[in-house]
Amino acid sequence: MKKFQKKEENFTCDHCGTINYGDGWTDHCHNCLYSKHVDNYPGDRRNKCHGLMEPIGIIRKKEEKIVYECIKCKTRKICRSSKSDNRQEILKLLSQPVDLSQ
Repeated sequence: MKKFQKKEENFTCDHCGTINYGDGWTDHCHNCLYSKHVDNYPGDRRNKCHGLMEPIGIIRKKEEKIVYECIKCKTRKICRSSKSDNRQEILKLLSQPVDLSQ
């Protein structure tokens, strides 16, 4: 099985209610940056948790990546930010230090 499966899906954010139009790479709400814990590997939709993934920080190296923690099961994931992401929310996360050792 491939580890990445492109899925073009539109969705309504369970956190803020914003309608998001997917392009196959969309994995979080561009307004509030929340995601949903539905994948084991990007696009597979095989994870049964379905908890909200709260954005808890940003890692900046070559690009900005959002650090998430599942509110339900505490799993952490990291994904790329998007040019269409709410810049105010990105800036808020940049001011929050994130500990990746957990």
